[in-house]
Amino acid sequence: VINAILYKLKSGVHWRLLPVKALFSDKVLCWQAVYYHYRKWCISGTWKECWIKFLGDHKSDLDLSSVDIDGSHTPAKRGGQTVEYQGRKKSKTTNSLYLTDRQGLPLAMSEPVAGNHNDLYDIEVQFEVVTATLQKADIPVAGLFMNADAGFDSKDFRNACAKMDINANICFNRRNGSTHDREEYFD
Repeated sequence: VINAILYKLKSGVHWRLLPVKALFSDKVLCWQAVYYHYRKWCISGTWKECWIKFLGDHKSDLDLSSVDIDGSHTPAKRGGQTVEYQGRKKSKTTNSLYLTDRQGLPLAMSEPVAGNHNDLYDIEVQFEVVTATLQKADIPVAGLFMNADAGFDSKDFRNACAKMDINANICFNRRNGSTHDREEYFD
């Protein structure tokens, strides 16, 4: 069942077109059974638990010399729970924050928010979700050097990073005024 789910996620094939006869050797399940297990495990949080266990087991393989955070507006043409119209994309989107290691491997992501919000919307709560994933995997967040683009340049986000002892390397946003009188570090 897991291989069938992974095949679907990697290939992007519709559930109804899942080649179940080729994926199962003993007892052939229908696509509805595969979808049932996938949905059940999504709702119960099993996938997230597996991800946290995987991160914890392989944390020595991660390059945490620096981490990057960024948001991603993803078009959601069929709708969903947290979908709103985004003028720049000219479609309904959803937005999530992603934290990656230096090699670009994803470590954690926030809960999706409606696409009409920017990356800083409810940043304290969303950043707490991201860092909680790392902490559950026994990956310390204190001392991390985190890069972020100018979209994350806010006092609230910098304070949230400082509370967790994260070195925030955030590009200055010109909309926030002159950069000459600011004391924050940016490399």
